[in-house]
Amino acid sequence: MRVKKADLHQLIKDKIQKAGLSEEHAGIVSDVLTFADARGIHSHGAMRVEYYSERIAKGGITNDPTFSFNQTAPSCGMFEGDNGSGFVAAEKAMDLAIEMAKKNGVAVVGVRNISHSGALAYYVERAAAQDMVALSVCQSDPMVVPFGGSEPYFGTNPIAFAAPSNDDRVITFDMATTVQAWGKILHARSKKEAIPDTWAVDAKGNPTTDSTAVNALLPIAGPKGYGLMMMVDVLSGILLGVPFGKHVSSMYHDLSKGRELGQLHIVINPDFFIGLDVFKKNISTMLDELKEISPSPGFTEVNYPGERGRAREKNYEENGIEIVDDIYEYLISDDIHYDRYDHKNKFAE
Repeated sequence: MRVKKADLHQLIKDKIQKAGLSEEHAGIVSDVLTFADARGIHSHGAMRVEYYSERIAKGGITNDPTFSFNQTAPSCGMFEGDNGSGFVAAEKAMDLAIEMAKKNGVAVVGVRNISHSGALAYYVERAAAQDMVALSVCQSDPMVVPFGGSEPYFGTNPIAFAAPSNDDRVITFDMATTVQAWGKILHARSKKEAIPDTWAVDAKGNPTTDSTAVNALLPIAGPKGYGLMMMVDVLSGILLGVPFGKHVSSMYHDLSKGRELGQLHIVINPDFFIGLDVFKKNISTMLDELKEISPSPGFTEVNYPGERGRAREKNYEENGIEIVDDIYEYLISDDIHYDRYDHKNKFAE
């Protein structure tokens, strides 16, 4: 099923608004989810709408949150999310960080007590669009075995980075600290597909290709990924005073309660360092030089981070965004599906 981007945005917005969010907040949620699908990140797109709608309807996301911002120093601050939509809180906190960095060179803004905020690339690209360099990290469910361990402790704990060039190219790097994000497992399940045996383990700790048998994910590059996911949890959990590690709430466990997640935005203004024009010029030079490198066997060219996602977006704008049929049917239906997701799975992100 292929759907025009504008039509998909409207369908998602209508469903989220019907579940209980305001038109403004539903629109922001739809912005981020449509962004993900348009980039080919379907694991963080429309397939999540049913879950978000049910959590909103059950009160696990505050429909009318009282957001507040405490600027603790010229370049630091804490954004209180009141367990509102993570998409909305993360966007508003990023906008505050951008303005702080414009004035002071650097901004570090913690976002606390929020729900899931989706694809982090959306937020760092928001900063890059205003000539800023940005890094964002956040927590997720404890679903990853630490290196050398047999029980899950940390989440996939993603990291995203973006930087502008002096043309329309943007470096965008968005990765889980696991071999794959849990959303990729969910996407494989929705399409009844197998997964590579390097992604996850079953209940006995053995590698599995069965997406329905996954019990825990594996950190990327063993101890290196383990160290990165710990770093993310320190920055977006312990540093912000929200639950960390195995204490982070499950996405599906109780949809009537807030998740109290944390996220951290770091924004840097290149003009306070080497200067914006020189910075952007050098980024473009780097990208040009990468494109000049001869590809290795099996590749046609060297891509810079984010390039393929933007190519997919252009293709989808011309030909429509590919959506799984049953997800589309849900979007056009009147259903919210109460109790469909509660306790469905101890893992989520």
